[in-house]
Amino acid sequence: MEASRDISGLIDIMAALRNPESGCPWDIVQTFETIKPYTIEEAYEVADAIERKDNDDLCDELGDLLLQVVFHARIAEEAGAFSFGDVVHAITRKMIRRHPHVFAVSDAKTEDAVTLQWDRIKAEEKRERAERRAKSGITEDFKAGFLGSVQRTFPALTEALKLQERAAKVGFDWSAPEPILDKIEEEIGELRAALASGDKAKVSDELGDLIFAVVNIGRHVNTDPEQALRGTNTKFRRRFHHIETTLDAEGETLEGASLERMEEIWQLAKAIERQLAGVKTA
Repeated sequence: MEASRDISGLIDIMAALRNPESGCPWDIVQTFETIKPYTIEEAYEVADAIERKDNDDLCDELGDLLLQVVFHARIAEEAGAFSFGDVVHAITRKMIRRHPHVFAVSDAKTEDAVTLQWDRIKAEEKRERAERRAKSGITEDFKAGFLGSVQRTFPALTEALKLQERAAKVGFDWSAPEPILDKIEEEIGELRAALASGDKAKVSDELGDLIFAVVNIGRHVNTDPEQALRGTNTKFRRRFHHIETTLDAEGETLEGASLERMEEIWQLAKAIERQLAGVKTA
């Protein structure tokens, strides 16, 4: 097997990796659900490479994302659902259909006309999709109903925020942030009970409820939870790096340091940040 510019080479590699007898033990046991987090992660890494304007990384990350598509398609093919060729056929058909002004005959000559045409074609596709779902026995449709306009493709924190904002439009909302704090305490208690039970599914369920409640209080105090968490992530990176550099200066390593010592340095990093913040506001 050699590197190739032909997509069929990548498809063959995935087939070899998934071979039950001679493939990779890790790849063989993967499912749609287990590789879903990697698919999302690769999409974010593509976005990160674009933001950093690093074309070398972008080429590499696009390859990683393409691998995820091939991986999902291979799992589906093994289950008799669809193949990579079906994926390609579906998207090429969609693009041709949605651009009759390019690939066929159309009166759409302006940007506004193209937009109207696009919306009409999407509406037709939505009806066809509903018919296919009905024939296949799929009854639950998250695109239906009052909350259907909230995209499930958003990051989970953003989706939670959008769902809450949408529900609030019809009065399904808390009147103040204080009751939400009580709700958070309630969810923490339920999470404690789930942890005590040892039921992993219940723990996951209760953790989700707790995070959803925290998002809600962020909305009530006009703080975007996604941006708040990004700020905390940056703060965590900075403080942990302070631990690392301090230990290195003392001839120690992260692996060799005790939790107590790392916590001590962490608190010093917090104190330094507060001192600097005080200088800036003085």
